[in-house]
Amino acid sequence: MGRFDALDELVAAIGKAGFKEREVLRDQLLELARTFPDATTVMEHLESAKKGIQSLEARWEVDEVIEAITPPPVPKEPEPEEEEPTNRPLTAKDLDLLYDDPRGIQLHKTKKGKRYFLTQVDPQTYQPQTFELRPEEVSQIKLQLHGSPYWVKLDD
Repeated sequence: MGRFDALDELVAAIGKAGFKEREVLRDQLLELARTFPDATTVMEHLESAKKGIQSLEARWEVDEVIEAITPPPVPKEPEPEEEEPTNRPLTAKDLDLLYDDPRGIQLHKTKKGKRYFLTQVDPQTYQPQTFELRPEEVSQIKLQLHGSPYWVKLDD
């Protein structure tokens, strides 16, 4: 009699046994299943063998054996964080608001780096226009707006 036949006999016995006998048979099945070198083959065999069992409780006993011999999952390596591309379009999340004048002027600075953007309302279309400022323009605008009550955040 082969070892897989012994597994089949124990599974069939669990299906026919009462509640108290099932626990002993389950322990025997677990002991036998652990003697196999390839747990995956045994798990697949038990999965197919338990389909012949009518009693749901008896199937659960076989499921417990399958769970017990299932190897622990291999921990996944954390995926390396992808660096953000530098030439992607900026979004509102990438900018810090420095100055907000209710008449339509806003000064933003990128959270990473030293780029400044000015947003102002176009007097003809009444639509906001945003453009990047050169370093000399930034210092000039800061001088012009010095002392204004509309500074949201002081630039470092």
